[in-house]
Order: sequence, then C-alpha cells, then structure tokens
Amino acid sequence: MKINPITVSELNLYIKDKVAEDEFLNSVFVKGEISNFKHHYTGHMYFTLKDEKSLIKCVMFKSSTATLNFVPKDGMKVMVLGSVGVFERDGVYQIYAKAMEQDGIGNLYEAYEKLKAKLEEEGLFDEAHKKKIPFMPETIGVLTSSTGAVIRDIINVSTRRNPNVHIRLLPVPVQGEGAGDVIAKAIRFMNDKRLADVLIIGRGGGSLEDLWPFNEEVVARAIYDSEIPIISAVGHETDFTIADFVADLRAPTPSAAAELAVADVEEIKYTISLYNRRLKMALQKKTEVMKLRYDKVMSSHIFREPLYRINDYYIQIDKMVKGIESAAVKKVKDSKIDATRLITKLDTLSPLKTLIRGYCIAESDGKMVSKAKDLKKDMELDLRFQDGNKKARVL
Repeated sequence: MKINPITVSELNLYIKDKVAEDEFLNSVFVKGEISNFKHHYTGHMYFTLKDEKSLIKCVMFKSSTATLNFVPKDGMKVMVLGSVGVFERDGVYQIYAKAMEQDGIGNLYEAYEKLKAKLEEEGLFDEAHKKKIPFMPETIGVLTSSTGAVIRDIINVSTRRNPNVHIRLLPVPVQGEGAGDVIAKAIRFMNDKRLADVLIIGRGGGSLEDLWPFNEEVVARAIYDSEIPIISAVGHETDFTIADFVADLRAPTPSAAAELAVADVEEIKYTISLYNRRLKMALQKKTEVMKLRYDKVMSSHIFREPLYRINDYYIQIDKMVKGIESAAVKKVKDSKIDATRLITKLDTLSPLKTLIRGYCIAESDGKMVSKAKDLKKDMELDLRFQDGNKKARVL
C-alpha cells in the first residue's frame, strides 16, 4: 500500500490544530524569568520565559501590553497568563501572553542593581574621573572575542576612517564563567605594557546572562583603575552594563566605538582644507582693507606736504618769541619809568633838600634831636649843614 507523504506545512498545521483543541493549553498561567527581551518598534514584545531546567518563547502583542504596570527587563521574574500556540511558519510553539505581572526580580537583575548602587555611591561613575579619548590615537587596543563580528566591525570601520591606525587585539572570552576575571586581567596587562592609546572592550548583543561578565565588580574596578582611556561597546544600543557606566565613554555598538576612537582622516583633511581657504580669504580681505587704509593715509595732506604742519608750528613759535620779547621790553621800560618816578619822589622828600633851603640837622651821640626839651645844658651837638658839619654846645 502506497502512503502519500504530507508537506511540512500540513504537519505544522495539524500540530497547530491539535494544540488549539487542548483546553488546558488555551489558558495557562506560567511563572519564570525573562530573558532575551525585545520590545519591537511595532509595540509587540518578544521574550523567553525560563526556569532552572527549561525555557519557552513568548510573544505579547501591542493590544495586550497596554495593561502592563511595569517595564519588562531581562532577569525579571514574572507570571504570564496566556495560551500556547504554534507559529506555523517556523514550526515552533510559544506562549501568546495576554497579561503579565511581576513575580519578584530575578537574581541576576537584583545583583546588577545592588552592585550598580554600590559602585555609584563610591564614585566610580562620576564624570570627574573620566579620561578624555585621544584625538588621533596610533594604536587601538581591543578586548573581545577573536572570532566574533565585533572585531571585524572595528577593523573595517577603523581602517576605513584611518588606514594608518594600528589595531591590537587581545582575545578574551566575552561570556561564561570566569570571563570577567580574564577581561580584568587583560585590562591590567594592556596598561602595564602600555600597548594602546585607547581601549575598546565589547561584544555583541545577548541576554542578561550573556552580558554578565561586563556586570562584574572585578571588571568595573579594572576599568576604573585603567590609565588608558576605555570605550565600552557592550551589547546593543538598549543594553546597559556596569562597564558602560564606569568606562570613560560608552558606545551603543562596536562600530560606533571605532568611530569614536578613530578620527576620520578624510574629514580632517577636508576641515584643514576648509580652514586653509578661509584663512586665505581672510588674509586677502585683510590685505585689501590695509591697502585702502594705506592709500587713504598716503593721499592725506600731511603726507603730501609733511613740512606744512611743522612750518605752522615755526610761525607760531616765532610769534610767541616776539610776544615774549615785546612783553619783556615793555616790562623793563615800565619798570624804569616807575623807578624814575619813585626816585624823584624820594629825592623830593630827602632831608638834604631841606638843608638847601637853609635848615640843618642836630644830632647827639649819633641820634637826631628833634625837640627842644631833649636838649641839656653843655650838651654837645653835631650840626649838619648843606656844605658840611659843625660842633656846637648848648648854653
């Protein structure tokens, strides 16, 4: 008897119908921890619900997410109400969640928040401690897996922006137990040997568990103690790790980290060329302005007749000298007239003039005698006449 095979689509449709007929699967209430959470731009939420032994995919459409009173994150423990269905195209079964409530915070997420608060209180996240990324580093150190897409993206972006830049890769595990210790040792090794001008540590996206090495305290303290500036490029743009907060700069992706670390040579050349043109234009304009000022100055009267102003000053000086001389002559003349007048007046009042008119001056012991009561009997007098002196005695 020949049996006709069925198609994959027919098999998946059969399984989907069987699952849909199961009343228990139409309404399940499941608890677990969120992992690989993605909030799609359409508003739908995709995530994995897991426990210690197993996991199941979940989807929560936008029409149901409006009832949530919290923002789901990786590591959260939740309780989900929904139905189990088969996604026929991929042949996978998943929970179609209609409601979700928090069932406490997952252990990893709780540890993450606790360590974050501790390090923030110690000041490891402070902007004052962050070092400036060098403008034109010669060597870019990269701590990541040697086989992942991260190093390829960094090399492609870096060499495109600056073909002369040197990429120095130090391979490290980026997930799994013990990865944090290896990453911390690699950071210290790069510092001790001074093998790079700037370090990029990173990996691609993943769940909270996958990114956990970058949330360990040993890595955070190694980044903080690093003398080489560090750019953190861990996960996707929406992923934040402890390493991102401690690092000197956070990049949303490894490619973005390469752009932040390596200056675009062509852009720098263009900027220099632009500045050069601006400088030439500025110098040309300045030269034109200075030439106009020069022409204006040289055409001024003072430059055409430089002695004109000096001659004016000479004339003014001559006038002032003549004025001073005239004033001095007049002053002397006036002084002579005043002196003559005073001499004449003095001569008029002179006692010698009185002697000419027939008077004499009587003196005793060198003192003039002007009153009769001052005369004593037998007092000798000196009598001064116009033509000489004579002795006399009082009777």
